[in-house]
Amino acid sequence: MVGRNEITKITRAQFFPAVVQKKTENWRLVQICAVSVDHGYEMSYSFCKGYDMETYRLELEEEDEVASITQIYPCAFLQENEAKQLFGVNITNIKPDYKDKVYRIDETTPFKKKE
Repeated sequence: MVGRNEITKITRAQFFPAVVQKKTENWRLVQICAVSVDHGYEMSYSFCKGYDMETYRLELEEEDEVASITQIYPCAFLQENEAKQLFGVNITNIKPDYKDKVYRIDETTPFKKKE
């Protein structure tokens, strides 16, 4: 059985309601991926249900804030803390927030795009 795999670009205004809808429809959060790009970041949030996967692609400017989804998907805390510490993504209200102490590293935001 082959499922579908879709990637949908989404705005910050659409993001939180879309995540709430995934939760109410019993989709599992399977990954959060951060990538540094020229203007800031691309955040990909992937959800699975059965054999189907849907990914929301959120483009952020470097100074943009994005709200944590830990109040909807508690398991998101580790991947959100990682994106914040390694890439510098400004994710607010992570529960628990490890305050950039997930990894013991010498460099601040080592994967953030350098100028």
